Amino acid sequence: MTQNLVVGTAGHIDHGKSTLVHALTGIDPDRLKEEKARGITIELGFAHATIGDVRVAFVDVPGHEKFVRTMLAGVGGIDCVMLIVASDESVMPQTREHFDICRLLHIPRGIVVLTKADASDEDTRALVRQDVADLVKGSFLEQAPVVEVSANTGEGLDALRSAIAANAALIGRRPLDGAARLPIDRAFSIKGFGTVVTGTLVSGRIRVDDGLALLPGDRVVKVRGIQVHGTSATEAVAGQRTAINLGGVEVADISRGQTLATPKSVSVTRRVDALVDLLPSSKPLRHGARVRMHNGTSEILGRVSIAGPSATAIAPGGRALVRLRLEQPAVLTRGDRFIIRAYSPPITIGGGRVLDPAPTRPGVRSAEGAASLERLQPFDSRPSTTSAEGHSLKPGAEDELQAIASMVVAAGLAGVAAASLVSRAGVSPKQLGATIDALGRRSFVVAGDRVVDGASLTRAGQALIKIVTAFHGSHPLSEGLPREEAREKVFARSAPAIFEKVIDDLKAAKALAGTDRLALASHRVTVSGEDARVKTAVAEAYRRAGLKPPDAAAVAAEAGSPGAVVEKITALLLREKALVRLDTLIFHAEVLGQLKDDVRALKASAPDGRATVDVAAFKDRYGVTRKFAIPLLEYLDRERVTRRTGDVRLVL
Repeated sequence: MTQNLVVGTAGHIDHGKSTLVHALTGIDPDRLKEEKARGITIELGFAHATIGDVRVAFVDVPGHEKFVRTMLAGVGGIDCVMLIVASDESVMPQTREHFDICRLLHIPRGIVVLTKADASDEDTRALVRQDVADLVKGSFLEQAPVVEVSANTGEGLDALRSAIAANAALIGRRPLDGAARLPIDRAFSIKGFGTVVTGTLVSGRIRVDDGLALLPGDRVVKVRGIQVHGTSATEAVAGQRTAINLGGVEVADISRGQTLATPKSVSVTRRVDALVDLLPSSKPLRHGARVRMHNGTSEILGRVSIAGPSATAIAPGGRALVRLRLEQPAVLTRGDRFIIRAYSPPITIGGGRVLDPAPTRPGVRSAEGAASLERLQPFDSRPSTTSAEGHSLKPGAEDELQAIASMVVAAGLAGVAAASLVSRAGVSPKQLGATIDALGRRSFVVAGDRVVDGASLTRAGQALIKIVTAFHGSHPLSEGLPREEAREKVFARSAPAIFEKVIDDLKAAKALAGTDRLALASHRVTVSGEDARVKTAVAEAYRRAGLKPPDAAAVAAEAGSPGAVVEKITALLLREKALVRLDTLIFHAEVLGQLKDDVRALKASAPDGRATVDVAAFKDRYGVTRKFAIPLLEYLDRERVTRRTGDVRLVL
């Protein structure tokens, strides 16, 4: 598979970035009339070339300070930066800002290119080399190759091509098993094709006919065609500059800053927890300050909340955990890099890394919230380790699993949707199952579609047992706590599957029983004192009434007890099956038993062994009205003592 490399330019205005790209590729990246007229790059420019076995896509960014936001839209997806410094001018303000941006974004590798070698003498070039060495000291470019070139004479261009090819070998290939994600840097329309967007595919792959989400927003679009380096292709893979022909959307509905992605693979959020580094040259960043956040091709305003109850500002050169509250939705996942620029004047002041794009933990100003956020920090510099199960893990893999575990713990009893580990934690869709299995080995539980901390389930179970016990104490005659009341008291913010999981576990442990009402497995309703007397009186009232039971008021009067107490006692007798409810009537179970025996005896006494009963005969035999006869006859049918045939019932 051919190696792909995205190379971006960085540097001050008029230091020869576009001219150099033209010399390397034969393609003029300045495509606008205004750019050609003014001789400066205003918009992002793109060109490509094959160098050795490497397909190289060049992203040419503007160097003028007014267009730094445009520069940021192009630099996010690059693999390698060419820091360009003119040999006749040396390091300038935009050289420093572009360099700071590349460093803050953790661009992995780069090349220092000294342009206009034919426009300065050796002494001047030596001074420029020293200035550049001072600038990049201690950074990712300190050991980078320094190539002096002239686009006019061709001096150094072959050496630069070799350096670019060497960087491709060192950087390696981007993983293709992640979700597709393409930050859009251009959108336009082509006659006969329709809407086209371009960008650098930062992860995964895109194929013709794929359905992708256009984010922010809820629109799903279809991939009608793909071009890579100006050539039609059936797919584009991570690391390639690509143009995508989209169906189902007009170009007016798309803008730079949006993202094409696999549906549900990234978070669309207005609240982000992050780790921020401030440049030594910046002013202190106050808690609550308004800033500009740049990620991918987007720029969004927001405010900074610094973690910790006493934090007031981030010092120049300092690092802090923060929560960014954004004024518009951002498309983010864990691990994303971003740049922070001051609100006014809009200068670069720092950068950061997303720790959680959809936080559920408490506010970061509290000690608890700050401690929870602390546990999400990455430790990428740790060496390879071995898990408790003996599996070899990539550097940082254990830390990432620990970070995911912290997200789930912070969510408490609400848990985290398993599928959201892709969009929120940056887990590859192909690794989602393995990640959930690994969490399971750490006492996390899957309930329905959510992952929840086992300790949270245990605490919820304990709370449920506590309120059920209290309910038994205050309602000694009740069968148990109504199920819905239990859910509202302990699980109001939890998914139903989590509630059911806790109940099932408690039942399996023989701590809880019941269905519609929940009771301790050891619970038995007992009555004593006055309640015992009322219970006996109520049962006796229904027994004496026989097949013509009294209403509730008459029973209460006979028992000499308030109606509310009699109602509870009656409910208890019904649960104990001492009483039986037929429609709105209540009968003593012994009375109904005697009735069944008496009706069955009719068959034995019939001359031909065939006995029938109709409503009129039943009323006469037992001295009851139709009000009592109909429910009693229907009861006999249900008990398979009789079977209705027309207007009569056959005794079975």
